[in-house]
Amino acid sequence: MIDVVLALAALIVFAIPMALVAIAVKLTSPGPVLYWSQRVGRYNCLFAMPKFRSMRIDTPALPTHLLRDGESWLTPIGGFLRRSSLDELPQLWCILTGDMAVVGPRPALFNQDDLVAARTAQKVHELRPGLTGWAQVNGRDNLSIPEKVDYDAEYLRRRSFGFDMIIIWKTIKKVLGSSDISH
Repeated sequence: MIDVVLALAALIVFAIPMALVAIAVKLTSPGPVLYWSQRVGRYNCLFAMPKFRSMRIDTPALPTHLLRDGESWLTPIGGFLRRSSLDELPQLWCILTGDMAVVGPRPALFNQDDLVAARTAQKVHELRPGLTGWAQVNGRDNLSIPEKVDYDAEYLRRRSFGFDMIIIWKTIKKVLGSSDISH
């Protein structure tokens, strides 16, 4: 219930910025405004997750860190969208539909078999993925898969309303500082 209330409040607060981002994406690069990717959700079930498109439409379906020269695939405003995390705002829809939570492990891409297997071994797959998470605020793009899974497993053990509030607060600080983002 708290997730839905927070997502609705965020949609109201960010309605105008989201509209402006959608217009900017459309005006600066060909293709759709939203990019829908297949992600791994709770119990390893796939779901479609939207983001404002920050990459060119011919970008391979790979995790960004595996792309050769990832920055060359960015749209003219893609770097800004990623640094500011504005590209993530459409995921509020997934919170409303129940595919995601506000806090949880970030959803893996459908082809990140190593991450999915490691999370399953630690029972992290039992959690709904989150818009933000403990791994996100402790390194974001700079973490290796084992480090990410360790943070996700720690979240599974420690999760509580208070811990979620700490993660949300740290997320706000990280986003405003644009830290730990590789591209």
